[in-house]
Amino acid sequence: MIKYNLKCDLNHVFEAWFKNSSAYDEQNEKGIVSCSLCGSTNIVKAPMAPSIPKKGNRKAPEVSTQKQSEEMAVAMKALRELRKNVEENCDYVGENFAEEARKIHYGETEERGIYGQATKEEQQELIEEGVEIAAVPWLSNQDG
Repeated sequence: MIKYNLKCDLNHVFEAWFKNSSAYDEQNEKGIVSCSLCGSTNIVKAPMAPSIPKKGNRKAPEVSTQKQSEEMAVAMKALRELRKNVEENCDYVGENFAEEARKIHYGETEERGIYGQATKEEQQELIEEGVEIAAVPWLSNQDG
């Protein structure tokens, strides 16, 4: 597993774990990697500070890769459970997300949970209108 600091085009910095560096490259090219704060898929690697010991004669503390892997597995499981819950309890509206969210917000249609896709511009407009939305990292149902 490899951890990267990533940054979206709105300058949100977040961490993401990948099987290896080529897994990141492949997923980013396909637009699968998205910002955990705004959902943007325009992602680049952010600068990362190396782990440097305080004095030159000391070793950097070793971090258990097993512990990191276990923590990552727990996080991935939680995100997959979130996806399952959303899929089971909300209506998929696809690319009509912004339109449906507005209809619900303004009382033009019944209040219900929905999920789908919205562009960055649509997301920003919804937020400015006071429509409550959340961008959620949408993990594949399969291990990558």
